[in-house]
Amino acid sequence: MVRIDDLRKRYKDNLQDGVLILSKLLNVDKSYIYSFGEREVPREIEDRFIELMTKREEGYPIQYILEEKDFMGLNFYVKEGVLIPRFDTETLVEYIIEYINENHRDNNIRVLDLCSGSGAISLSIGHYCKNTFVYGVDISEVAIEVSNINKEKFNLTNVRFLKGNLFKALEGLGLEGQYEIIVSNPPYISKGEIESLSNTVKDFEPLLALDGGQDGLDFYRRITKESKGYLKNEGLLIYEIGYNQGEDVKDILFKEGFKDISIIKDLQGHDRLVFGFKRN
Repeated sequence: MVRIDDLRKRYKDNLQDGVLILSKLLNVDKSYIYSFGEREVPREIEDRFIELMTKREEGYPIQYILEEKDFMGLNFYVKEGVLIPRFDTETLVEYIIEYINENHRDNNIRVLDLCSGSGAISLSIGHYCKNTFVYGVDISEVAIEVSNINKEKFNLTNVRFLKGNLFKALEGLGLEGQYEIIVSNPPYISKGEIESLSNTVKDFEPLLALDGGQDGLDFYRRITKESKGYLKNEGLLIYEIGYNQGEDVKDILFKEGFKDISIIKDLQGHDRLVFGFKRN
């Protein structure tokens, strides 16, 4: 049998990922890998470690290997078939939580999260704002499966996930005009840009969660138009956007009659959010 140190040193050029993968396979903390390097590893663990490190070196996301991604202080389960939650999206969730605390602290409200993926946005809002009932909608069977696993993991009863194509998932539920907030981090990569993405993204993350149409704006157009039937008067529509889409998405909201439209930048100074209000 091989020692932990031998496996760790074999991948010294990718030490961080090697330690993370080995600690997962051994079901131990990372510190164990450094503290008990002389201990031997069973052959089946060695073989599996080499297999996973080979996949990682080919660009396979570390988050899929570890089956986890931290987001908003919560540890989400993820697997191949769902978009991996991004740090940038925390800007969106933080804004919504602040908005709820300032404007709806004493009210029970409904929130709709379209293109909910792993449930990162829906469940973070439900976790930190107990006065919300959040509906997460996604067309992907894998996304609904993963988000429900996360819902159980966090023991949240104020979140419900529905499978369907955007607002079609809500048909027959009597929820027209019932939402104080509609949020979406939709697919927004233009078809021409997809090939320029890193191999880790374009080869392994779901195209369904990336492709926003010819100009990347298809989902913004459709959601903005249809959201008016589901938002309450004074309701908030808020999006995550690509770094160069601020003015285009702002214009979409303006043409659909939304008011007080704003663009919010992220910590890197890039346009990150666009929001507006439905006002009759």
